[in-house]
Amino acid sequence: MHILRDGEPPLTHSSAVAIGVFDGLHVGHQKIIARLGEIARRHKARATVVTFDPHPATVLAPERAPLLIGSLDQRLEGLERLGVEQVRILSFDEVLARESATSFVERVLVKELQTRHVVVGEDFHFGHNREGNVALLEQLGEQHHFEVHPAPIFGDGVRWSSTSVRESLQAGDLTLANKILGRPFTLRATVVHGDARGRELGFPTANLKFSSRHLMPGIGIYAGAARAEGEWWAGAVSVGTRPQFYDDGSVLVEVHLAGFGGDLYDSVLDVAFLEHLRGEMVYEDLGELVKQIERDVEQTVAIFGEFTPSANVLLG
Repeated sequence: MHILRDGEPPLTHSSAVAIGVFDGLHVGHQKIIARLGEIARRHKARATVVTFDPHPATVLAPERAPLLIGSLDQRLEGLERLGVEQVRILSFDEVLARESATSFVERVLVKELQTRHVVVGEDFHFGHNREGNVALLEQLGEQHHFEVHPAPIFGDGVRWSSTSVRESLQAGDLTLANKILGRPFTLRATVVHGDARGRELGFPTANLKFSSRHLMPGIGIYAGAARAEGEWWAGAVSVGTRPQFYDDGSVLVEVHLAGFGGDLYDSVLDVAFLEHLRGEMVYEDLGELVKQIERDVEQTVAIFGEFTPSANVLLG
């Protein structure tokens, strides 16, 4: 997949383009990308996605900017696995925020990408003060010879949107979040040194460092799967404050990889959250805590047995 960034020369071949942040690449996004691919193949154009980094809200309304479901790297990998041929990453800043909708279309879609087809959601807005919409796109398409293909709002009882995923995760409803995503929510994070408390209890954990801009599921214990050294392992995940030992309120994310004996420090893990097991608890003594961890790991291994990453294009 070809990545196009600011300052690169215009393309010389025609494109079919989908526009959006595509944070999380949920099922609704996947349907839009599938439609994009069909149109691109039919018209012999390059399937292209225009996306933004950082999220526009971090510039337009930083105090209300949403936490991110996935990293830019995860987004790009997912788009490639969905068959996208090229991605134009627009650096979102104050200058871009002030650009009119018409200027955006003429600069990016017409001049840069040689766009012949555009796929967007029917409620799509763009440009300064969100002045652009599907009607304006269609009007500009008549002038610049591209066709607009509005996509309906997708959902099954609940609208499939990045906002719905965030709300579900923050409310502790992992089942709904994963349904909207079409796969397990997956955190990508770096393993850092901790206090070795898990190792002392007989369950060494990888302590994860992640951006404060990234979303976390609600506090609790989860059955998960962690990809380390190119292989998936059953991973019992704790998102919490470890009240058995501390009371400072800081939230930590730790994962115990059942059966793994290697060194994970400074490596990057993908941790998929498969099922919520229980809430965070304080036990009378460490012996009771160890027994509960044993049960958590046993449940995790059983749930992991049903995990098939190759069944989903974003987890293959």
